[in-house]
Amino acid sequence: MTHRPDTLKHAPLGRESVYPEHYDPTLLFPIARSANRAPLGIDNADLPFVGEDEWHAFEMSWLDERGKPIVAVARFRLPATSPNLIESKSWKLYLNSFNQTRFADWNAVLGTLAEDLSAAAGGGVEVSLFDLDDDALMPRKLPGECIDGLDVEISDYSPNSGLLMASEEIVEESLYSHLLKSNCPVTGQPDWGSVLIRYRGPKIDREGLLRYVVSFRQHQDFHEHCVEHIFTDLMARVRPERLLVMARYMRRGGLDISPWRGTPGERPPEPLRLARQ
Repeated sequence: MTHRPDTLKHAPLGRESVYPEHYDPTLLFPIARSANRAPLGIDNADLPFVGEDEWHAFEMSWLDERGKPIVAVARFRLPATSPNLIESKSWKLYLNSFNQTRFADWNAVLGTLAEDLSAAAGGGVEVSLFDLDDDALMPRKLPGECIDGLDVEISDYSPNSGLLMASEEIVEESLYSHLLKSNCPVTGQPDWGSVLIRYRGPKIDREGLLRYVVSFRQHQDFHEHCVEHIFTDLMARVRPERLLVMARYMRRGGLDISPWRGTPGERPPEPLRLARQ
């Protein structure tokens, strides 16, 4: 049976919806981050990380002033300090409300998106639009070493921080896995992703790390809070000097999300999308 958090009681996700014919910013459904941060011991007023939620919309379209359709790919960056995230289906419905709406130019679209999304998130949202032939949209690889080839036995499919171990050796490295999977907190549908862990500190046991990543396989939560969960577990168990955790989830309904959280001063690499996004 799927558990529906109280924060999603009135959300459009998991419900039948009528797709809008005209621009409607009221479709956006904000959700307070604090409700899902509290169980992790994260104080919204004193965050232990910096970060952003980076969204891409691959079904972005509107009409020019003469009624001709324009298509683009949009990127949105919500700061982790914003009090709200935005529920994904409401975001899709909102973007679809642009489909039959006329705008003077790209700047008018950018301004409208930034204003509406910032209001819903409660913090400034950065918006970019890309032409479909832009080289930035070509798939890229994550930097570092992939740990997916390790021959490990796995039996934990719910988050288990006890799997994380580290030696006394101090290293600086980037490790990644494509085996991240969590589940939608409303529908239970699988959310497939890749996760990058870049750190300086005690050397993480790679087999334990891979088991830990896989342990999210039956976990139900938002993408953003899965990344915060991983970040807080690594900080508590490994105590690195520097840490970056970035997940890049596959798109659903034309939207993907790539949240990242890091210690102050960290910034993620810039693969705009991976092969599965």
